[in-house]
Amino acid sequence: MRGTYITALVISVVIGIWLLSGFLTAEDRVVEHPPLAEANGRPSQASDPDAPTPVRARTIHARERSELLTLRGRTENKRTVEVRAETGGRVIARPVERGHRVASGDLLCQITEEDRHSRVEEGEESVNQARLEYTGSLKLKDRGLQSEITIAQARARLASAQARREAAVLDLERTYIRAPFDGIVEDVHLEVGDYAQSGTPCARIVDLDPMLLVGQLTERTVDRVALGSPATGRLSTGVEVSGTISFVGYEADPGTRTYRVEVTVPNPDYRLRSGVTTEIAIRVGELLAHKITPAVFALDDEGRLGVRIIGGDDRVQFRLVEVVADDRDGVWVTGLPRRTTLITVGQEFVAAGERVVVQMPNGTEADGNTDAPPVLASGEDAAPESS
Repeated sequence: MRGTYITALVISVVIGIWLLSGFLTAEDRVVEHPPLAEANGRPSQASDPDAPTPVRARTIHARERSELLTLRGRTENKRTVEVRAETGGRVIARPVERGHRVASGDLLCQITEEDRHSRVEEGEESVNQARLEYTGSLKLKDRGLQSEITIAQARARLASAQARREAAVLDLERTYIRAPFDGIVEDVHLEVGDYAQSGTPCARIVDLDPMLLVGQLTERTVDRVALGSPATGRLSTGVEVSGTISFVGYEADPGTRTYRVEVTVPNPDYRLRSGVTTEIAIRVGELLAHKITPAVFALDDEGRLGVRIIGGDDRVQFRLVEVVADDRDGVWVTGLPRRTTLITVGQEFVAAGERVVVQMPNGTEADGNTDAPPVLASGEDAAPESS
């Protein structure tokens, strides 16, 4: 029994020594690992706090491009008309349906003629009779057998007969309700057999050529847009169109204090529909801008957008920028010197004023050109450097 206790005690001591050796070994492994910054290729700030941080950069140059004013809007057809009957009667024909394309003068609805032809013939006979009476009065006047009053009465009867005939002809023509312009039948209101009165709508016609792109300009931008200026539109359907400014409003909307602007776009094939959301870009001038990738953007302490560039003595500068346009492979910004050394890798590890070691793509040294004034969008002031 005593031997059993001694054996158990020895085993417990051995296990305790083995567990204690594991803790000591783990501590040795932690101490032997290098700092994370050194593992990532950066010098340890703890070992050398004054050592410059390595970054990658490239030189970019400003290029001239159109300055565009971008606003949200929609497509809008030029006009919509409810074509109405101008006389009464039963509808005997309606050769159009919704969606039909019609030309100016095409028949939309036809109303029964009833006795309108007879009224026209009656009017013709009345005119002929009144003309004979007036001609006879003039002959009698030449022989001194007719007074001026009688001649005037005959002339009045002739004019009255002509007016009644024209009214009868016009009433007959109004039984044919025709399209006032080229367009699309958006809706129909009368069916064959319906009774139409004067003013009853027959069909609604929309004019789609040209199409309008309609947006709203603010008080600050309305004076920058001129009639005839080129503009483009990108519809939510993916279609891109171009046209010219055809109208700029002079009266502000009371609710939004904005001014209506219209861009006229040709639409001969009617492929553009009214009411589609559109991004409108109006050309208002020329400017110099840099094309960069959005990945290099950073924010200052006030949340303003900018980038970090290399200045004199290889020190970092933070420059505020403004995005003026975007492409599929980058964005165009203003606010940078014409020639700029832009930090492309490592910008998140450095701050303004910090000295860095710059690696250029071709192995050349950085050329920090920050003395030149920033390239700005027109009408703006230079943004101060920010930390």
